[in-house]
Amino acid sequence: MMRHYLEFERPIADLEAKIEELSALSSSGGANLDIEIRALRERTQVLIRETYDRLEPWQKTMVARHPERPHLVDYLNGLIEDFVELRGDRKFGDDQAIVGGLGRFRGRSVVVMGHEKGRDTNSRLRHNFGMARPEGYRKAVRLMDMAEQYGLPVITFVDTAGAYPGIGAEERGQAEAIARSTERGLTLKVPFVATVTGEGGSGGAIALAAANRVLILEHSIYSVISPEGAASILWRDGSRAKDAADQMKITATDLLKLGIVDRIIEEPAGGAHADKDAAIKKVGDVVESELQALDYLSPDQLVAQRAERFYKIGQTGLV
Repeated sequence: MMRHYLEFERPIADLEAKIEELSALSSSGGANLDIEIRALRERTQVLIRETYDRLEPWQKTMVARHPERPHLVDYLNGLIEDFVELRGDRKFGDDQAIVGGLGRFRGRSVVVMGHEKGRDTNSRLRHNFGMARPEGYRKAVRLMDMAEQYGLPVITFVDTAGAYPGIGAEERGQAEAIARSTERGLTLKVPFVATVTGEGGSGGAIALAAANRVLILEHSIYSVISPEGAASILWRDGSRAKDAADQMKITATDLLKLGIVDRIIEEPAGGAHADKDAAIKKVGDVVESELQALDYLSPDQLVAQRAERFYKIGQTGLV
């Protein structure tokens, strides 16, 4: 499958195209170009590292939305054994924008759920591009209730542009459903670790991220509104999304300073989409270490720790 390059990756694309051209020429017996190819590959790796080390907020937004970035299904396949999906909210229906169920994470039983955006046209429509309706959040509450009942840790993966803003969703109580899911996360008496793996958009994200520990991948974003939405409100011009991103403090580094996230998970050179297996393993390692640290807290201490971390947000941060 042809790789998708972002706008700022054009120099990288040019070098990799040259490598493919020389490799094809060499393999056809035209000439031995191993030295030239090796040199170009080394140059490409240097360029990738330099490019990703100096990404601006809007560029990070583009990376967070990259279509080849690992999705929930990739994390489930790479980290969760014996996964059994549980569907429906027992009130209206099943929303596939949020997928969740039971499984085993590195030897322990867990409840796991997250946003799934889909990859092709059919799956994106089925998962509604990761934008959940009320029944999705009510399903999340049902799964958290079950986790507490059986004493199972909760692991979530956040990747959504936000909750679905359609008329039907509003008629069925979208705001109330998000609030209930957020409340249930805050009151859980079992360990809860959330990871922002791509886009963390608005209440649709925090409904699955009211956790003891909120992790974020290096090139992910987390914000109360999308840069495009903020630009439309501030300047009535959605094309100024880049300006909005620069001001909103949505990158992992800024979020850590503000106390909105607790830990940044380093991504492979070139982003998580450049080496999915390595990225997924790294996420698994960090989630495992965070769950082990929470094992020492009692149910009441888990609730108190969660409340304290959220009360602290806004008290300290960037000047």
